[in-house]
Amino acid sequence: MAGIALLCLGQSEDDHLNAQSPSLEIKATDAQTIETQTIDDQPTEARATDTQTADARATDNLRWMFRAYEDNDFINARGCGTDDAYTNGTRLDYFYQPRHPSKNPIDHLLPKAGAHSINTYGWGIMQLMYTPKNITNSAYQPNDYPWSGALVVTHTLYSYNPEKKYDLRTELDLGMIGPASLAEQLQTGFHRLIHYFKPLGWSHQYPNDLLANIDVTAERQLAGNGSTIEWIGGSQLSAGTMMNSLTVFPLVRIGRMNPYFKGLFSQFASTGRNSHHHKNWQLYFICRPELQLILTEAVLQGGMFTRNPNVKAAEGPAKPQQQSPASDQPYHPINNIVLASNFGAVASIGDFSISFNQNSSTAMMKGLYSHEVGNISLYFGW
Repeated sequence: MAGIALLCLGQSEDDHLNAQSPSLEIKATDAQTIETQTIDDQPTEARATDTQTADARATDNLRWMFRAYEDNDFINARGCGTDDAYTNGTRLDYFYQPRHPSKNPIDHLLPKAGAHSINTYGWGIMQLMYTPKNITNSAYQPNDYPWSGALVVTHTLYSYNPEKKYDLRTELDLGMIGPASLAEQLQTGFHRLIHYFKPLGWSHQYPNDLLANIDVTAERQLAGNGSTIEWIGGSQLSAGTMMNSLTVFPLVRIGRMNPYFKGLFSQFASTGRNSHHHKNWQLYFICRPELQLILTEAVLQGGMFTRNPNVKAAEGPAKPQQQSPASDQPYHPINNIVLASNFGAVASIGDFSISFNQNSSTAMMKGLYSHEVGNISLYFGW
């Protein structure tokens, strides 16, 4: 830097000093070369740290976020709401970005997107609910989706690498299927509140059983500029007693937005103010088709240690051409290949955002019907 100072001095003094400027310029050039080499010689980790610091400044040190998430098949962009199959999913999440490495021993085992990734941890609770099409029929309905509910506690890590533009997201699930899920109480109470049909078939739900799962998602940017359009490829692997499946998908985002791989918070918060002293904002649209390969699905098939309570064991050989009563018929087997499409939008201003997503999928069980579910989620950051 001394050489640069001498160069500035030589440009501002009288002709006597200007006569000496060639030697001063040589010294300045040498100093600039040394400084450039010093910057280039910095390790990659140091430059990554600088990038992460800039990203942290861009989000104004946002450290916490709350999400309220509601799936419901009555929410429908076409105005064709239903009350069957996957009929409701409610989830509440508390996300946080610790200033220091997590002391939770479980967190040290979760995969991260590089040594200097942007890591967002979370705790949540989720309830899922399936019902047949006719909820006022109290009889066992083996030719429709089952009465089934699940209640699960989740622990998550969303780990993003803004420099290499990829992420690793991990979710640990632990909960119960069956009456302990409180699905019957929630649906019955809500229908009573809105003066809707009383569901009568919850006595046919699966018995209580343990659910334990791990879901790992990996995504990488394929193309895009990070501010108006992005094309991302991803896959998700689920394993455990709740679900065993593999999902592959592309994700397209178009609009005014923060870069996807700047972290979870930046996708749903627009902190700071622009040059006109107005709150920053985002508005973008998403499209995500999916191909899902499913081996087991406990909410539809029952838990690992229990069976369908509506199917009675055969007491002897069946007579020829004798039609089995409904109580001897199991539910339909699951479809091992399911196609789905998701489209929606996210609007964010300041530390608040709202998102809408419409999911359409082929039948989850063989011989049954396809289904649509809408989602509305609210995000509050601080």
